[in-house]
Amino acid sequence: MPTLPSGQEPHRYRQAAESFGADVERYDRTRPAYPPELIGHLIAAAPGRDTLDVGIGTGIEARQFQSAGCHVLGVEPDPRMAEFARRSGIDVEVAKFETWDPAGRRFDLLVSGQAWHWVDPVAGAAKAAEVLRPGGLLSVFWHVPEPPEEVADALADAYRRLVPDAPIDLKSVPKQPSDPYEPLIVKIADGLREAGGFGGPERSRYDWDRVYTRDEWLDQLPTFGSLTWVESTVRQEILAEVGAAIDRMGGRFTTRYATVALTAVRN
Repeated sequence: MPTLPSGQEPHRYRQAAESFGADVERYDRTRPAYPPELIGHLIAAAPGRDTLDVGIGTGIEARQFQSAGCHVLGVEPDPRMAEFARRSGIDVEVAKFETWDPAGRRFDLLVSGQAWHWVDPVAGAAKAAEVLRPGGLLSVFWHVPEPPEEVADALADAYRRLVPDAPIDLKSVPKQPSDPYEPLIVKIADGLREAGGFGGPERSRYDWDRVYTRDEWLDQLPTFGSLTWVESTVRQEILAEVGAAIDRMGGRFTTRYATVALTAVRN
C-alpha cells in the first residue's frame, strides 16, 4: 500500500513530496517506528556515530538513532516537519538534499526513512558520496504495509472514484508487501552505481505485524502521500468508506508490514 506517483519518479512530484507537514502531530503520532534490529545493525556496521538523516520528517527514526547514542543532523525540505523534529533536541537544516550545503561536514552513517524516493536517485547518490567518510554507510528504508484485502480495496476503489486525476494508482499496486517499492529500489541502486563512490548495494527485509482498530487506521491514513494533498471533504469521504469496510470486519484487523532497506558502503 505505498503512496507513490506513477512513473516511478516521485522526486519530480513536489506537491506530494512537500505535503506531509500539513498535520505534523498526526504524522508523528501515527507513523510506526523502525525495527530495532535494523537500527542496531546499521549502528554496528557504521564506522562511527555521526549520522545524517535525509528527509528527517518529524524525527521518528532520528529519535531511535539518537537514543542509541548517535549524534544526528537532519535535512528536511518542509519547515513544519523540521520544526517538529527540533523539539526532540535534534539539529535540522531546511533544504532539499540535492541542493543542501554540507559546509565540509562528513558523516559515518546516512539514513533516510520513508523519504529517499523523494530524492533524485543520481544527484542524491552523488551528494551522499560527498558527505560520507570512507567506509561510511548509506541506508535507505521504507515500511510497506499490507492491510487485509478488504481494507486496501476499499481505499483504492474510493480513491479512484473520488480522485480520478491523481498521479497515484492504488489499484495497480501488487499485493506482495516487498513488491511495491521494487521499481524504486532498482532505480535507487542504479543511481548509486551511476554516481559512483559506493560498493554494491545490498537489500534487507524485516517482517512484523501490527493490530489496528478502526480509529487507529483512519488516524494514520491521512498521512499517506496519496491523501495529504487531497481536499479535506474528499478525504473525509474516502475515510468514511474505508471505515465502513473495517466495521464490516469487526472494527479491527492485523496489518502485515515489511520494512525493506537498501544499504551501500562508501568506497
